[in-house]
Amino acid sequence: MKISIAQVAQLLGGTIEGNETNEVWSVGKIEEAHEGQISFLSNPKYEEFVYSTNASAVIVNKTFSPKKDYHTTLIRVEDAYIAFTMLLEHYDKVKNFSKVGIEEPSYIHETATTGENIYRAAFSHIGSGAKIGNNVKIYPQVQIGDNVTIGDNTILYAGVKVYADCVIGSGCTLHANSVVGSDGFGFAPQKDGSYKSIPQIGNVIIKNNVSIGANTVVDCATMGSTIIHEGVKLDNLIQIAHNVEVEKNTVMAAQAGVSGSTKIGENCIIGGQVGLAGHINIANKTTIGAQAGLGKGTKEGDVLLGSPAMAKLSYAKSLSVFKKLPELQKRVNELEEKIVNLPTIQEG
Repeated sequence: MKISIAQVAQLLGGTIEGNETNEVWSVGKIEEAHEGQISFLSNPKYEEFVYSTNASAVIVNKTFSPKKDYHTTLIRVEDAYIAFTMLLEHYDKVKNFSKVGIEEPSYIHETATTGENIYRAAFSHIGSGAKIGNNVKIYPQVQIGDNVTIGDNTILYAGVKVYADCVIGSGCTLHANSVVGSDGFGFAPQKDGSYKSIPQIGNVIIKNNVSIGANTVVDCATMGSTIIHEGVKLDNLIQIAHNVEVEKNTVMAAQAGVSGSTKIGENCIIGGQVGLAGHINIANKTTIGAQAGLGKGTKEGDVLLGSPAMAKLSYAKSLSVFKKLPELQKRVNELEEKIVNLPTIQEG
């Protein structure tokens, strides 16, 4: 992607100090960037690199006041970090959505339909009745089941599997080897000690602008739908069980697991390796620290740590005591020894 500095400034709503006709074609860290790359400065700790960087352009805050001479071009914006994020989004969109066409061998059922500007990579498979929107990118070894619906501008990277009847919205990203719609973990115990499989006949609905990380699994509902709402971001290696509902703009870090029929509210932050029991309600704006375990629901705005999870302040107090346990044990042992060695009082 080649773009002039003037075009970058226009995209970001910035003003230019320097040569606006130079072109950039990639991004780089300010301390490592070379000619043809663009970088940014938002943390004052990195200011020294502005004066030595080889980047063709650097995005800075409007308030930035140079203390030395510099030889790069500056693009001044309100917030350099946000502006650079916008630029990365644009760069990523151009890079990932540039592929168009059909590679062979690939398979699409005669009853499936696709929109414009589709990319279908070799060894991809689209089942009967599937409906694929405009500008969807389907990478190698993607399996799209029967009657699946996929909205516009969605990317399915290599190895993604979408089971029959699932619905994926627009602007979604499914990373490599993620699975949508696999069976929920439903087994009925029998009198002889064995387990009988309960058919999982529901589906998964993923709404717009959802990101699903590599090797993450979202199970179908036993009946009805497992639902991932708009703007949710799921990291790699996450398990979402059957009939779970995750409300909009919640984020979840790697290796978290959510048991069946749990409801997670809006704008929650769930750390890595968090475990949530089934059939509980996590209220809006709940924050759960890494490796916490929850067996009951929360109140809006709760900040929880530990396993079993508890309020942040209570956890800090408990941890303070826990750290002192070896010292406390030593004192208890010393007191026990003193008690044992007390002289015997004889009745007179």
